[in-house]
Amino acid sequence: MSALLEVEGLCVRFGGLAALDDVSLKADQGEILGLIGPNGAGKTTVVNAVSGSVSARGTVRFDGRSIAGLRPYQIARLGIARTYQIVQPFPELSALDNVAAGALFSGASKSLLDARKRAEAILERVGLGRDKRQPADALTLAQRKRLEVAKGLASSPRMLLLDEVHAGLNSVEIDDALRLIRSIAAEGVAVLLVEHLMRVVSGVCHRVIVLHHGRLIANGEPARVLAEESVIEAYLGRRYANRAALAAKA
Repeated sequence: MSALLEVEGLCVRFGGLAALDDVSLKADQGEILGLIGPNGAGKTTVVNAVSGSVSARGTVRFDGRSIAGLRPYQIARLGIARTYQIVQPFPELSALDNVAAGALFSGASKSLLDARKRAEAILERVGLGRDKRQPADALTLAQRKRLEVAKGLASSPRMLLLDEVHAGLNSVEIDDALRLIRSIAAEGVAVLLVEHLMRVVSGVCHRVIVLHHGRLIANGEPARVLAEESVIEAYLGRRYANRAALAAKA
């Protein structure tokens, strides 16, 4: 059985810069796949290429169908939703209408009434039910992060691309976000998680891939990948490796 998402030989260039160079990856239904690497490694570019935001060479298949060259709204309607590293709500709209807009854009809802009903249920799920009437620009950072996820869920996706949804959150907020991600994956939704926090990567991801200078340098279970010398040298650093080794012995 083929993977839900299959990416082969993905290449993206911006002028003379190779942002991605021959990157291949797969994600299965219900799998949480971590995507890590230094700043500028190409992580967000992978998300942009899969979601149709940038042009790329290579093969991108979703549920066995090529989606290369499709526009973002077409890809969204096939079942791939994404969030943004810098949250981008409609600031003057309520949380409810922000999520309803996602449902309408994706085609998951055919009317505003249905979109708002869907939005209410999703906001309850992500813990924003009491804030549904608040304008987006009145929400805290943690709330806007949850709103971003809610907008993605509004399309009833089969795959969710999450770009650093934990950045800027405190420990309790991260724990809440991890529970939400696990529950999403438990429903069979594939999750591609761009992340910098190793606590998140090791705690929630089934598999991890590592990018460095636009190339894939590691792929596998978190414990094994985070112990690889190439990953330590390129990204984690010796201090992290030493702390991890001491924690494993404790």
